[in-house]
Amino acid sequence: MNKVIIFAENFDGQFKKATFEAVSYGARIAEQMGGEAIAVSLGEVADAELMTLGNYGASKVVAVHSDTLNTLDARAFAKVIADLVVKESAGVVVFTSSNASKAVAPRVAVRLNAGIVFGVSGLPVSLSPFTLPKKVYHGKAFAEVVMKSGVKVISLAQNSFGVAENRIAAAIEKVEVAIDADLIKTKVVNVEKSTGKVLLNDAEIVVSGGRGMKSPDKWQPLEELAEILGAALACSRPVSDEGWRSHSEHVGQTGKIIAPNLYFAFGISGAIQHLAGVSSSKVIVAVNTDKEAPVFSAADYGIVGDAAAVLPRLNAALKKFKSEN
Repeated sequence: MNKVIIFAENFDGQFKKATFEAVSYGARIAEQMGGEAIAVSLGEVADAELMTLGNYGASKVVAVHSDTLNTLDARAFAKVIADLVVKESAGVVVFTSSNASKAVAPRVAVRLNAGIVFGVSGLPVSLSPFTLPKKVYHGKAFAEVVMKSGVKVISLAQNSFGVAENRIAAAIEKVEVAIDADLIKTKVVNVEKSTGKVLLNDAEIVVSGGRGMKSPDKWQPLEELAEILGAALACSRPVSDEGWRSHSEHVGQTGKIIAPNLYFAFGISGAIQHLAGVSSSKVIVAVNTDKEAPVFSAADYGIVGDAAAVLPRLNAALKKFKSEN
């Protein structure tokens, strides 16, 4: 039971940072347990892409092929992963915190009669009993959760562990499976993808604005900053409620939960509901006219000033920097 299975989620045949972080994390747990880290990839992924998982500690990659696995169906995905856990006699299963993982992980836990912990923020602090750290109270405190089940299912909070290279020549094992048609409950009729902008859930940098931007027609400098940095645009709930920006850009406890490497908050006071959705960001930069604004308590860097005055100067400085480097 010292093997670790990691769900290596792909996006149109490509792995992203969150997957590499999960593999890095699973490999370290396997090292702690004296076992093996096995990544499982579902659907069509090129061999060269599968091999990249070895760069982060996966000693074996099980590539499961089936036409029905090219589209997410939580029931089908859960059965394939649970069957692999049983076959390998694995004791730990690691997922990311993506929407797909949130749909699949609980089903895997039910199939395996396993305990499950979401939002884990670090390596086990103890293997006996198996104890995991996680943030609670919107990131203001930490808890240690003891798992007593034979198999443990873990969902890793984004950006909580980091991507750690540990290059291994991963063995690729290709498996063909036949999926019971009764399991497939999802039928994709049409797919429309956003183009020309960075999606919030994938963004490494996010530029966000609040009511301190004063009006929707003051958003152009924010859009310019996002373009300079290759960042995604976001907003606070009051902004989306006012109709200044789309609800798809709303981040916070009642919107999208994000964890970019860098988060800019312009004119956002920092209500607890907003900070709960962005607190996992590695670095937070806040700009607000109110030096007592709650956002400054969460920020790594803060500027007390008007966003309308700060943004043009910041954009000009970044443009100059990029032109000189």
